[in-house]
Amino acid sequence: MAIDKELIEESIRNIIIALGDDPNRAGIKDTPIRVARMYEEVFEGMNYTNQQIADMFNKTFDEDYYEDNMQDVVVVKDIDIFSYCEHHLALMYDMKVSVAYIPCGKVIGLSKIARIADMVGKRLQLQERIGNDIAEIIQLVTGSEDVAVFIEGKHSCMTARGIKNSSAKTYTQTVRGRFKTDKELLHRIL
Repeated sequence: MAIDKELIEESIRNIIIALGDDPNRAGIKDTPIRVARMYEEVFEGMNYTNQQIADMFNKTFDEDYYEDNMQDVVVVKDIDIFSYCEHHLALMYDMKVSVAYIPCGKVIGLSKIARIADMVGKRLQLQERIGNDIAEIIQLVTGSEDVAVFIEGKHSCMTARGIKNSSAKTYTQTVRGRFKTDKELLHRIL
C-alpha cells in the first residue's frame, strides 16, 4: 500500500476549511503539502508487513557459542520511538522500547533492533500492538521463540486532551517463549 499524498493534501485542506480558516491564507497555504510530506515520513511503516520489515532488517550473525549456552540473554534498552494512536491520530511520545531475546544459533545486529522498533512505530498503532509487532519481527529474524518487549510511553490523547494528565505514562510488556513461563528469567532483564 502506498501513501496517497494527493489525497492527504486534499483532506488537510478540507480540515482547514472545516476548522473555519482560509486554506489560501499566507501562513497555511502550503500546510497541506507539508503535512502530506510529514505523513509520508512518519507513517512509512504502513507500507510494510511485519514479514517485509523482518526481511528488510534481517542482518544476523551465526554464533556457534549460543548453541550450548541457552541461558544468555541479549537486551537492548531505551530505544526512543514515537507513534500515532489509531483512535485519535494523537502522538504517542517519550516512548522507550526495550527488547530482550535468547539467541538461537544467531544474533541480530544491534542497530537492527532499533530500526525494527522505529519502523513498527511508523504506523497508526496501539502501544500494545507495537510490542507484539516488534516481538513477532524479532522472532522472524532470529528464529528465537524467547522474546520480550517492554514499552513505556506518554499518549497525547491523555496528556493534551480529555483528562489532560501530563504525568501519566503507559507501560506494556509483551513476553513470548521462556520469558512467559520463567518469571526468574523475566526479572533478570527488568
